[in-house]
Amino acid sequence: MYKKIKEASQYIKEATKNETINSAIILGSGMGGFENRFDSKYSIDYGDIPNFIKPSVEGHAGNLSIVEFGNKLTAILSGRAHYYEGYDISDIVLPTRALIDLGINTLVITNAAGGISENYEPGDIVNIKDHINLTGSNPLMGKNIDELGPRFPDMTDTYNKELRKLAESISQDIFKYKDGVYAWFTGPTYETPAEVSFAKAIGADLVGMSTVPEAIVGNHAGINISAFSLVTNLAAGISKEPLSHDEVIDIANQSKDKLQSFMELFLTEINLTN
Repeated sequence: MYKKIKEASQYIKEATKNETINSAIILGSGMGGFENRFDSKYSIDYGDIPNFIKPSVEGHAGNLSIVEFGNKLTAILSGRAHYYEGYDISDIVLPTRALIDLGINTLVITNAAGGISENYEPGDIVNIKDHINLTGSNPLMGKNIDELGPRFPDMTDTYNKELRKLAESISQDIFKYKDGVYAWFTGPTYETPAEVSFAKAIGADLVGMSTVPEAIVGNHAGINISAFSLVTNLAAGISKEPLSHDEVIDIANQSKDKLQSFMELFLTEINLTN
């Protein structure tokens, strides 16, 4: 695995002429096309990067763009592979690992999620403050690679408190700030009403099928993590309507302007202060 990470990071390093990349963002549903708002200094198709997986899900383009925010460079990962697509979890997190190897100090992760909390409604943007891993899997399982991080990393402050404060401050003129706990399910089925009831009982406010693997490896490496869910539907048993991916895409498209406007300001401030 370490060799595969190095192969990917070396390719990106050469393609970007050895320029320093300060931060990175993984675009989930609702953030598709975010990279097109800016002039990319570099643009690389996932298919050209050794060991990167080309996503198969609608709304995940599979392209790495390098864009300047606040006089520093940010890597924009347009889409991700998901665990439910059948890939090994170590391959799911390889793009994150490769960018960490290149020296990023901050990773921002976005996703579309189902809302459990009665305080949420479709279109809300929620800052993740903690997560619950309900998949039975973990990207750190197996022999630890000491160069990547410690064998038993602490997870107390996975989602950086200072970045949560920054997000709350920046969001004031764009949307009502909310935070919550995200529960990771494997998918691709949406959660059953019983599963949603269980997740709520153990403290989850959101349910989804991504984000946690990347957050775990980012925390493992000791970088700053910030994550956001766009609530695209109320979870099963909360909503009275059947769940569908079309609904997710529709709400994501309706909400993307405010999410993307916020993210531009957020990434700029991150690069100015970190």
